Amino acid sequence: MQLATDTIRAAVRTALSEDHAADDVTTRWSVPEQMDVEAVMIAKQPGRVAGLPLTESVYDAIDPSVAVRPAVADGDPVRAGQPLAWISGPARSIITGERAALNFVQRMSGIATLTSAFVAAIGQHEVKLLDTRKTAPGLRALDKYAVTCGGGTNHRLDLAAMVLLKENHLAAAGGVRSAVRRVRDGMAATRRHLAVEVEVTTLAEAYEALDCQVEWIMLDNMSTDVIRSVVEQRDASGSGCRLEASGTISLETVADIAASGVDAVSVGALTHSAPALDTSLLISPFEPQEQTVRP
Repeated sequence: MQLATDTIRAAVRTALSEDHAADDVTTRWSVPEQMDVEAVMIAKQPGRVAGLPLTESVYDAIDPSVAVRPAVADGDPVRAGQPLAWISGPARSIITGERAALNFVQRMSGIATLTSAFVAAIGQHEVKLLDTRKTAPGLRALDKYAVTCGGGTNHRLDLAAMVLLKENHLAAAGGVRSAVRRVRDGMAATRRHLAVEVEVTTLAEAYEALDCQVEWIMLDNMSTDVIRSVVEQRDASGSGCRLEASGTISLETVADIAASGVDAVSVGALTHSAPALDTSLLISPFEPQEQTVRP
């Protein structure tokens, strides 16, 4: 997944607007107006980096004269103390944009870091690690991009991307067969064809969904033994249906689930519970005679 320029700019505009960056009274009143400095953004702990294009966009919006030179690329592993980017230009502009730039990089790198840990735990199993729609409102594209930086795969971007019949849909529609039938009637009436996935919580529902020949079945909060039973039934039936395991999957359990024969595992925690990667932006210390002050 690539981030569209318009998406980046919109996120940056929102961040700078809520920060009232144009009226940074602390910086304006304390930092000499004509001072130029060098600064470095560093990782304070090991992880996987994401969000550096947002740093460049933050400073483009605040002051195009600020130069941002990435030291690594999104998706790269980093160690504690490693520079992520060098930033040079007017001190006021750099300090004003500091928090917005760090907020993006910390959140997105945290998501990428947790995703890469799950990918490593899955190991050699040919199983995709999927994200979910459990993202920060307004930041979904950034969250999902960060997942790809960590080696994960984007699943459903929004409600129009595919059909995903969850428990409340099934309850309202009268069960798996009725819900799938209604969906297919709707697709026929509108001449749209979308992949259909059904979330199930029991073996009976799983077998019913297999009979409906949907493209995906989400096995929600099922034990590994039950998941294997569904896999065996799917394989015996010759169905091309793909199976996704979901629900409270952790770093400790993901390898066993991946070994069960499913095609994918989805983990909401990638985007709703990833701890931020600790990062910092520091202006290089200068002796007074070494300060660069523009005339």
